[in-house]
Amino acid sequence: SLGRVDVDHVITRKMQLIAEAEQLKPAFMKEVDSHFTEFVNSLVAKSALLDSSSSASLFPASCSEKELHKAKTLRAPPEHGKIFTARRSLLDELFEVSHIRTIYHMFIALLIVFILSTLLVDFIDEGRLVLGFDLLVFVFGKFPVVFCTWLCMFCATVVIPYNLFVWWAQGYCGSSHRVIRSLFYGMLFTLFQTAGLGFGPTYVAVSYALPPASRFIVILEQVRLVMKAHSFVRENVPRVLSSVKDKSSTVPIPRISQYLYFLFAPTLIYRDNYPRNPVIRWGYVATKFAQVLGSLFYAYYIFVRLCIPQFRNSSQETFNLRGLVLCIFNSILPGVLILFLVFFAFLHCWLNAFAEMLRFADRMFYKDWWNSTSYANYYRTWNVVVHDWLYYYAYRDFLWFFGKKFKAAAMLSVFTVSAAVHEYVLSICFGYFYPVLFCLFMCFGMVFNFILNDRRKGPIWNVIMWTSLFLGQGVIICLYSQEWYARQYCPMENPTFLDYLKPRSWSCHMKM
Repeated sequence: SLGRVDVDHVITRKMQLIAEAEQLKPAFMKEVDSHFTEFVNSLVAKSALLDSSSSASLFPASCSEKELHKAKTLRAPPEHGKIFTARRSLLDELFEVSHIRTIYHMFIALLIVFILSTLLVDFIDEGRLVLGFDLLVFVFGKFPVVFCTWLCMFCATVVIPYNLFVWWAQGYCGSSHRVIRSLFYGMLFTLFQTAGLGFGPTYVAVSYALPPASRFIVILEQVRLVMKAHSFVRENVPRVLSSVKDKSSTVPIPRISQYLYFLFAPTLIYRDNYPRNPVIRWGYVATKFAQVLGSLFYAYYIFVRLCIPQFRNSSQETFNLRGLVLCIFNSILPGVLILFLVFFAFLHCWLNAFAEMLRFADRMFYKDWWNSTSYANYYRTWNVVVHDWLYYYAYRDFLWFFGKKFKAAAMLSVFTVSAAVHEYVLSICFGYFYPVLFCLFMCFGMVFNFILNDRRKGPIWNVIMWTSLFLGQGVIICLYSQEWYARQYCPMENPTFLDYLKPRSWSCHMKM
């Protein structure tokens, strides 16, 4: 209407293209080497033509400059953001190729070697088989406290954000002080996000001295629920404002069942409805949870065989540059293995298991990040779930508020928020502040994001990307492990707040 193309038709056409791609996937996966490039290029070409035609039709030449500026400055409705469609996870498709499945078998064989090595060494040293898992018991300790904390967080997230939104929406239309009403409920929601979900779980994790893995569960759930609640409010408030502006007789308030489904769904972008699969494959669910458990034991043997002996001895030596360099390079192998395990266990197995139980059909939790020739592409494809939230609610909203001329500032703000949250999680979970990850993220991550940009396409850039990723993992494992053991060997009787901020590994060796 009014000389513009129907946006719903454009979106429907895009979804049809994606559906065509999904139907063709099983066929070309069997001959992936010969058909993959041709298929992707064709799909990209179709999408590019569609985007160019739709953008030209949305703002025809007959529109006045004032109307064009107004249309560009309006915030895009929620339904014009991320489009969910039924699709499988990439690894599930790749594992249908025997050559790729062999790589998976090689990792299983490596796990068997780790187990045999640990059992044989313990048998030689102790004269008997030692089957204890003291490390796992320690890091996942105090589980009742963890469960009670999670239950309180989840129940509060179910009740408070939903009811605050409903109360605001029901009275907004007839209110004579809409701005004051919106500010009041916005302040209550912000107070819940910062005090209820922000301070409360952190206080429990610190005051109850939860072990590292238990803290990770609490803090990661805290961050997840904060992002979920924000998405629910961010997606539904514009709908209410639009209905009031159009003088609609009904206020679009989602049902509590839709909100509850969203809290469990493996996505951080709220929608009233998602594409659903017809049945639940319980065998698939059991397999994914078994793989999560196997990855957990894999990580255990990596720490037992590759990390603990190295850092337990190196922490008792005098700190010097030679020792630091050796520590970093010796930490690359366990660091990379841990990176692969975190990706496989959480982004593939855990999310797919919950998606299957909820019949959630859109399984694109990650893309082919291992083929990235730029860090910009790596950040977009490593964790699509979090990237979508940062893109739609941080990056795009920043540009909507300040204008499209501040793209560099928007990118910098997103990097800062992401780095600060990652460092916050590690600081609370380890019990000390040592901003190694923050510095790597903000310094090297930002530099590589601009140097290794999307214009880098050759294989050499993929090699450079992997080399820098290996070194970064070595630095992270080395420095955080050294700090952990330094605080075990050099405890302080009455530590001040500054003692928690000062790295103990810098002075511990001199005291010894």
